[in-house]
Amino acid sequence: MELYIMAIDQGTTGSRVLIVNPAGHVVANAYSEFPQIYPRPGWVEHDPEAIWQATLLVMRQALASAGIAPGRIAAIGITNQRETTVVWERSTLKPVHNAIVWQCRRSAGICDVLRAKGLEAMFRERTGLLLDAYFSGTKLKWLLDEIPGLRRRAESGELAFGTVDSWLIARLTGGRTHVTDPTNASRTLMFNIHDRAWDKALLDALGIPEALLPAVVPSSGVVSCTDPAIAGAEIPIAGIAGDQQAALYGQACFDAGQAKNTYGTGCFLLMNSGRKRVEPGPGLLLTLACDGDGKPCYALEGSVFIAGAVVQWLRDGLGLIRTAAETQALAESVPDNQGVFLVPAFAGLGAPHWDMYARGAILGLTRGTTRAHIVRAALEGIAYQTRDLADALEAVTGMKFTELRVDGGACRNDFLMQFQADTLDCTISRSRYLESTAMGAAFLAGLAVGVWGSADEIAKLRTSERTFVPAINAVERNRLYAGWRAAVERVKSGGSAGL
Repeated sequence: MELYIMAIDQGTTGSRVLIVNPAGHVVANAYSEFPQIYPRPGWVEHDPEAIWQATLLVMRQALASAGIAPGRIAAIGITNQRETTVVWERSTLKPVHNAIVWQCRRSAGICDVLRAKGLEAMFRERTGLLLDAYFSGTKLKWLLDEIPGLRRRAESGELAFGTVDSWLIARLTGGRTHVTDPTNASRTLMFNIHDRAWDKALLDALGIPEALLPAVVPSSGVVSCTDPAIAGAEIPIAGIAGDQQAALYGQACFDAGQAKNTYGTGCFLLMNSGRKRVEPGPGLLLTLACDGDGKPCYALEGSVFIAGAVVQWLRDGLGLIRTAAETQALAESVPDNQGVFLVPAFAGLGAPHWDMYARGAILGLTRGTTRAHIVRAALEGIAYQTRDLADALEAVTGMKFTELRVDGGACRNDFLMQFQADTLDCTISRSRYLESTAMGAAFLAGLAVGVWGSADEIAKLRTSERTFVPAINAVERNRLYAGWRAAVERVKSGGSAGL
């Protein structure tokens, strides 16, 4: 009887489940969106119950689509939106507040206070991160400070904190298991990535009781089993990784220097930097990833907050398009952007700028500007933000990109991928697995239970669907990028436009 791997990919806008066979083929793919909650400008929340119900729904849909009984699932791998923060009651599994999403900026003031106390260097050295509202620790502090009675309950051990992986595992196991893995822990501002442990000095600085925190377990390895009443069988949970580290693994970037970019809600460029610690340099993050054996290694990361989300905004916010697929033809219908630049700093600017207070803008509008120019500028803005990251990585490592492996929904857009090759001056390799994030979770779980025997075996499963090579000269490339850099300077919180 052939066994399969189930991969749960719980993302910012929806939950996806893949069922993968030992040959690495996806035999079922189910997806369900859930609501985004915006209580105030710059605040973003999710209902944890909505996340759980969406995940449970697509698990059942995928099994039904594949015609597979739960007992034929050899293991489950889980990957997730990373910094999103959930707190729940241990005894009831009831959330005490909506999840605070990684995009949410409500804890920016907490970061300012910690920075004013001179603590940023400590956080930077121990976590590889910057003091930014992006990360979980300040979101958790906000909850404990602002929700009456929550700190007392946290200190008494009544409550549990987790990123979304922890929340799903708690629900899948009926509350028996409270865990996370190093890749998710490394995004909290509370985890020492060199000691691979929760850090007392960081917890004290944030005022976080250790009783809240999950145990940290390997990214590849059986950590628990599902409750049969929930999943239909007792299925090992054997793979856990934050979404971007899972995508790095799914792209088989097992060697130092290999890099991938994921075009999802945000845009995340990760380069495997091996087992040796490197200094991330200005604007970049040092985080934990998984080597070929699923064990922790370092990765350099650049994070863009808004990528594919700008296309959603064109559709839902402005009504310029009906579907994301329309953007390619619209962008190609005009010869250039006519001097229009769209900087999607809706949630501030991420790497390498790290400006929490920047706000988005469309610059260079004239009476001749059409929706095609705006759509083209939006797609180009995604590519330019990736160029910002690549330049920062090259400055730190001294290595110029010759190939970038790409995945995520937005990389279906051929215009975007060609423009990305043009602005980076390197080959873009689009994986046949656009859902590399979910595939990474599947590979980590399958490695743990013997569906795949080695990293070499997994690497052979990753192939390119198409490559894109640069088609413009250096003069044009530099001219276009200079326009982008000028636009970015205008939207920064200290920019001349006062935006």
